[in-house]
Amino acid sequence: MRFTEEELGIAKQADLCAVAERMGYTVKRIGHYHTLKEMDSIRIYERSHWCRFSRRYDKGENGGSQIDFLRVFAGMDVKEAVFWLLDFVGYRREESVRKIQNTIPHQKKEEQKKPFVLPEFAGSNAYLYHYLEHERGIARPVIDFFVGKGILYEAKNYHNIVFVGTDRDGVPKFASMRGVFDRNGKGFKCDVAGNDKRYGFHLYYGKSKKVVVFEAAIDLMSYITMFPKDKASMVALGMLADAPLETFLAEHPEVEEIQLCLDNDGPGRKAAETLQQKYVEKGYAAEVFLPPEPYKDFNQWNVEVKKAREQEKYRENARVM
Repeated sequence: MRFTEEELGIAKQADLCAVAERMGYTVKRIGHYHTLKEMDSIRIYERSHWCRFSRRYDKGENGGSQIDFLRVFAGMDVKEAVFWLLDFVGYRREESVRKIQNTIPHQKKEEQKKPFVLPEFAGSNAYLYHYLEHERGIARPVIDFFVGKGILYEAKNYHNIVFVGTDRDGVPKFASMRGVFDRNGKGFKCDVAGNDKRYGFHLYYGKSKKVVVFEAAIDLMSYITMFPKDKASMVALGMLADAPLETFLAEHPEVEEIQLCLDNDGPGRKAAETLQQKYVEKGYAAEVFLPPEPYKDFNQWNVEVKKAREQEKYRENARVM
């Protein structure tokens, strides 16, 4: 079994500190790098590559990527290390999925249906907070809010973020997961088995007759970060199909206005236009609000706005000094 260049890239996006911890090492932060309690000659930089300040080891064993770390300290070859890292970040190979499907070609849908069980809580949301706040630019109070509602948490296996969708009574009906060890947004994403796709991650604000609709939960949280004064209900479809929106509207008939905040790409623009027409015909006041060019989605827009603010703050502090 061979891995692709894309899979190699995903493997190298794994958080090296988390990898070391999984292997039983104690990671400590010192200034701008991390080290290991058991081997203080190790330096981990940017949580992605390492080096060892010692002359006792052969060339090729004094540093490198996450793959080299597993090769040196776990005795793996390159192929084993790549597949170990892909498994660690929760990546599932398409070949494996097809192989599983092909072994049960005549199995009935009702037999394939699995019970819906939420992933076990990790006991801490440390990786969740680091990823959403520092890599996705989500305001900490926004994260606190959804964690407090019990619909956002960190799973025990792989530390994936779990986004939970409930019905009107607060009963979990849907959940999706998002990996935290990726770079450039190419990591693990999936829905929890057995979920009901008529539901989605959402926020109900009873005082408003407006609902704002997104493709992804992280876009929803980004919007709240950028527009905290917009007190409206919000729904993340998790896709471009509008089943979760239909369910939300059925459960909350007081809603009169729909704002479609889908991605600013070809499929997103087309879906926004189609859904706007559909819900206008149903009697709703429906409008489209896409992120401005050159941003693809609300999270990318949010991240760039945050960077610009931080740079401006840095310049202001520099002028004061």
